[in-house]
Amino acid sequence: MPQAPRKILISAGEASGEFYAAELIPLLRQFWPECDFFGAAGPKLRTAGVRAVIRSEDLAVVGLVEVLGHLPRIWRRFQTLIRAAKEEKPDLAILTDSPDFNFRVARKMKRLGVPVIYLVAPQVWAWRQGRVKTMRKIIDHLLCIFPFEEAWFEGRGMPVTYIGHPLSNRVRPALTKDEFFRKHNIPPDRPLVAVLPGSRRSEAMRHLPELIRAAELLHAQTPSTFLLPASPTCGSGFFAPALTGSKVRVIEGEAWDTMAHCDVAWAASGTVTVEAALLGAPMVTFYKVKQLSWEIGKHLVKVPFFCMVNLIAEKKVVPELMQEAMTGAALAAEAGTLLREPAIRAKMKAGLDEVAAKLRGPGDAIDRAATVIKTFWEARN
Repeated sequence: MPQAPRKILISAGEASGEFYAAELIPLLRQFWPECDFFGAAGPKLRTAGVRAVIRSEDLAVVGLVEVLGHLPRIWRRFQTLIRAAKEEKPDLAILTDSPDFNFRVARKMKRLGVPVIYLVAPQVWAWRQGRVKTMRKIIDHLLCIFPFEEAWFEGRGMPVTYIGHPLSNRVRPALTKDEFFRKHNIPPDRPLVAVLPGSRRSEAMRHLPELIRAAELLHAQTPSTFLLPASPTCGSGFFAPALTGSKVRVIEGEAWDTMAHCDVAWAASGTVTVEAALLGAPMVTFYKVKQLSWEIGKHLVKVPFFCMVNLIAEKKVVPELMQEAMTGAALAAEAGTLLREPAIRAKMKAGLDEVAAKLRGPGDAIDRAATVIKTFWEARN
């Protein structure tokens, strides 16, 4: 019988990737009960029993320009993690998302002779496609979560397995609509608008002024309730000062319930749009970065859409308000159309159902990931 790994290094730098990795840990413990997990861990991984050498919250920065001011801190965290890896000599590394950080970790692991599994394929098919050459050198096996990715990576020589999207069997509300509305004293005779500015503090604050303006404009036309479910990385207290006197009310967490029971969502482009699609929430997507990041990035992007929902559908299902198009007036206008036009709303919901169906892979994605990792380990040992 193959020897079990003694130590596994885990590195997750984003909230969504950490969620998937935290779901994976208990399954791997069933295979290898004595294994010690350590690395870059956020609150969910720490709760799952991963020993945090560094906190993944310290790594979450978005934007080509925005990251510059944080580089010294990120570099110090990286050095701390690599020192720990050299001292503890893990048998295997499982890296989740965050390619700008984790590619560097993978390169160091390969030099140390540590095999690398990469959970959640980096979106190199969208931009910086040349990075796939680096991936072939530093990643032993890639796990992808979108249906079109497997063929793309296989065609470029990457060992890859499509596992399905981890959220497809996990995203569901905890409360019924009546329970949720009663809990938060939401008037049942008004539309509920979910305000989803992003899970990172920097992106949330960049988006918030236009979202607040949009709420004012939409409310003037269609009196509504505006609810912002604060992410764990932000917390409700972070938003409270900015939302004082606005139409937007913040609650702690409960994002899935908010999306499941809303009439329309304003959703920052990212994982939350996939969650909204799985919950059937009509949405208007948006994103904004610093202008220099936008000017550089738009020449590197090789896909017809920015939002993952539209990419999976291979057509425009939801509106995309990117950069200068993301204004309060545009957000209010798009949401107003969805609230007032049943035919447009029904067409979008049908498109979201198609996307949700595509995201359901061969069984539970995290179960599949655990099995692939176990098989990979046993084949090498």
